Amino acid sequence: MKILIACEESQTVCKAFREKGHETYSCDIQECSGGHPEWHIQGDAIEEAYSGKYDMMIAHPPCTYLSVAGAGHLYPKSILNIERYNKGLEAREFFMKLYNAPIEKICVENPLHFKIFDLPQYSQIIHPYHFGEPFMKRTCLWLKGLPNLQHTNVVKGVPTSRAEWYNLGGKERQKNRSKFWVGIAEAMADQWG
Repeated sequence: MKILIACEESQTVCKAFREKGHETYSCDIQECSGGHPEWHIQGDAIEEAYSGKYDMMIAHPPCTYLSVAGAGHLYPKSILNIERYNKGLEAREFFMKLYNAPIEKICVENPLHFKIFDLPQYSQIIHPYHFGEPFMKRTCLWLKGLPNLQHTNVVKGVPTSRAEWYNLGGKERQKNRSKFWVGIAEAMADQWG
C-alpha cells in the first residue's frame, strides 16, 4: 500500500509501516526528526491528502485549539475566549478536510475535543497502556474503511503527562507531548498494514 502519515514530523508511524514493507511517507510543514528525510514530505498535508496518490492515511492534526485539555484557555473565568474559539474553528476545518479526504482508508487521531466544535463522533478511544506503554492518555480515533484497533499488550497505566514521561518542558514541551506512541504505531502497522 501507499500510505500518507499526515502531520507527523517524528516519523513514528511512518517507520512502523515501512518496517512492514509499505511505501509510507510522513508529511508535515516541519522538517522531520525521525531520521529519514527521504520518506518525508515537508509541505501541506491537505494538498498531499487530496493528491489521489494514497491508499491509506493516518492523520495527526494539531489539537491545541480543539482539545478539552485547553478548557482554561477557551473559557477563562467561564467566559468564551472568542479569539481562541475562532482558532478552534480553523482547526476544525483542517481536521474535517483530512477526515473527508478522497482516500479509501482513513484514521484521524486526536484527543477528546470540545463539543462546541461539532466534530463527528469518534470510532473508538484508546490509551497507550492498551499497547504496552504504561501511560494513560485518552486518544480518540476517527476511522473510515478501517476496523477498530485491537489492544495488543494491556499493562497498568499511570496518569502522567507526556512532558513528565520525557522529563522535558520549555519551548519544546508542545512538540514533545505530541510525539506518537511506538506501541500504538506498531499495532496500527500490524493490524492495518
